[in-house]
Amino acid sequence: MRIDLAYDGSEFSGWAIQPGLRTVQGELEAALGTILRLPENPSVTCAGRTDAGVHARGQVVHVDLDTHPGVLERRLRRFVPGDIRIKAVTEAHPDFEARFAAVERRYVYRMTDHPAGPDPLARGMIVAHPRPLTVDLMNEAAEHLLGEHDFAAFCKKREGATTIRTLLTLRTVRGGETIATTVRADAFCHSMVRSLMGCLVAVGERRFPPEFAAEVLAGRVRDGRVKVMEPHGLVLEEVVYPDDAGLAARVAESRQVRS
Repeated sequence: MRIDLAYDGSEFSGWAIQPGLRTVQGELEAALGTILRLPENPSVTCAGRTDAGVHARGQVVHVDLDTHPGVLERRLRRFVPGDIRIKAVTEAHPDFEARFAAVERRYVYRMTDHPAGPDPLARGMIVAHPRPLTVDLMNEAAEHLLGEHDFAAFCKKREGATTIRTLLTLRTVRGGETIATTVRADAFCHSMVRSLMGCLVAVGERRFPPEFAAEVLAGRVRDGRVKVMEPHGLVLEEVVYPDDAGLAARVAESRQVRS
């Protein structure tokens, strides 16, 4: 089964199950276990593990279950808490895999540098930035980061995991009081988007020239001058998959460790 869902990450300690903490995965698996009256909750796999406080409009998971998708969809909507929205439950192609079949993830990070801060009704999704930002400089810096690189300088290293990624889009626009940065890549490593934002913000504040982004990237180690930005401004907006005929090939490609 493929489950498309959205959630407000404010009250979650991230996606992944952690003992004693409230997580999106934990709530979803508990709801599935209750609905299906299973002795153990089923295990779900997501397209992208979001950190504590990060939101999602377009998260995708898969779970192996023998049940009718329409019935499961209706019952899940009754059992999940209000900060999770079940958008759809469908029977997936046998080759579908929520994580490895994805060809692209799209996030948007939202801030405001307005002196009064964000709209109070949107403060849970827009970061208040205390200093003026120059969007054109942020976009100049972003040009140095596009393409396939080792993004170790922008990731929390995990044993045995590669930090090579292909960054497809990194573009910031100002619309009224909101500054929104769209970030697209084939995949992301831990804290990568919020670290990229920290680099762009440092340039946007005019503390460093746009070439600073290339300098940090080339260093391949975490740079103390780059802040990991607050999580609540980040939203997983969309996960893109190939058509059914291309799923198996994409899964095989994604499972190869890049070097």
